[in-house]
Amino acid sequence: MTEGFTYVIEHMEDDDEVSKTVPPWVDLEYARISCSTCEPLQVLDLAYTSRIYPKHLHKPSNPRILEIIKQEFHGSLGKVCLLDPKAEKELSPEDGDGRFQWFLFGGILGDDPPRDRTSELRVLGIPSRHLGSVQMTTDTALGVTKRVVHDKVPLDKIEYIDFPNITFNRKESVEMPFRYMVEESTREPLLPPGMRKLLHEDLNKSFDF
Repeated sequence: MTEGFTYVIEHMEDDDEVSKTVPPWVDLEYARISCSTCEPLQVLDLAYTSRIYPKHLHKPSNPRILEIIKQEFHGSLGKVCLLDPKAEKELSPEDGDGRFQWFLFGGILGDDPPRDRTSELRVLGIPSRHLGSVQMTTDTALGVTKRVVHDKVPLDKIEYIDFPNITFNRKESVEMPFRYMVEESTREPLLPPGMRKLLHEDLNKSFDF
């Protein structure tokens, strides 16, 4: 019986070159993660700052993830599971039996099209698992991982919506190129609070000339 897990996001998303801040959709995803998981969450990035969830932020003196893992686990990589779309094995409830203590995310699962930046972590030799063949946002991937390893729900028993069409009104909608979990009460894709509004604002901006 495990006492709990730590979910670790190595922030690899490109920050805004002018303001040096993360894009607003990243803030919304990270904020949702920190609010929805009762387990420890760390965002690893030497330069990352946030006003929303500073208590979850870990700023290592050296940002290299391999050195952080070795320091945490005395040189062993076996207690860390990398969530990697190209892993041979899928994540299973058995992976929550204590063999892993950290579940590591690249923080860039929402790329469209995928750029495989997780390869930067894959070469470290960390044990890995995949979450299926359809691309997920980072907050969805972490939520799915928690359902599997903490709640013991098999990956194929979780209800998903693939490539949902987010409708704002009769004339405006946008298709999201990702897989989401289903919100049970509304039967809609489970989006971070504020994401629908941000998507609508971005859609309107695309028509500004």
